[in-house]
Amino acid sequence: MIAFAPAKINLGLRVIGKRPDGFHQIETVMMEVPFFDIIEIVKSDEFQFVQSGIAVGGDSKDNLCTRAYELLQNEYGIPNVRIHLRKQIPIGAGLGGGSSDAVTVIKMLIDLFQLKLSANEMEEISAELGSDCAFFVRGGLQLATGRGELLTKINVNSIPKYLVLMNPGIHISTKEAYSNVSYSNDTASLKEVLSMPPENWENCLKNDFEEHIFNKHPQIKELKTKLYELGAVYAAMSGSGSSVFGLFNEPLDIPNDLKNQTVYAGPI
Repeated sequence: MIAFAPAKINLGLRVIGKRPDGFHQIETVMMEVPFFDIIEIVKSDEFQFVQSGIAVGGDSKDNLCTRAYELLQNEYGIPNVRIHLRKQIPIGAGLGGGSSDAVTVIKMLIDLFQLKLSANEMEEISAELGSDCAFFVRGGLQLATGRGELLTKINVNSIPKYLVLMNPGIHISTKEAYSNVSYSNDTASLKEVLSMPPENWENCLKNDFEEHIFNKHPQIKELKTKLYELGAVYAAMSGSGSSVFGLFNEPLDIPNDLKNQTVYAGPI
């Protein structure tokens, strides 16, 4: 069984404050995009996790794919499997690759062993693995609040149709991203902002992580500036990590000096 685990981008990300449980209260709109990791799962005599493509590092027992399997194995007693993750989504890049991988594994195991779980039950299980995991159960375009696990479908009719996604090869941990973030003081809701024409988003649709991440890693800010110079209707850093995306009304011919940092360019 083979499946594709999609990345996501964030249309605006507000860090509202710190919660009593130690997490941060956020508001963001997450959008699934057609850039994927590839996962294969087959039945096996013993559990195995193997990985190719971009090196993940760390102990395989800590990988979210392994943890997703263990969650279902502990709850439903499913047999051993072999999981092969072909990693293509950069790590620590604000694209949700690890979370998407975990949820894709959950979906695949449910299909493989014919478990009877609803989408709501899958979201509850996924939220145990990470704050943005639940988003990938339904994907699409969703408003996320709380620590990212409270989700509401949202319609935005005016999103430009072409995406350019760039990554400078910098890993930014969640701890680093939150260490010096300034809390949002915006009053308009993201729904209100996204109802405006995309040409107005540049001044209103903000990612609160950008200010201090750009100060520490100016090459990320440079990518955002270049996307606007190339004609992006809107450009921003995605999530808490180093990837930057631009939304365009027409396909873009990527300049040679940016091709090695471009991980996706095409329709949304």
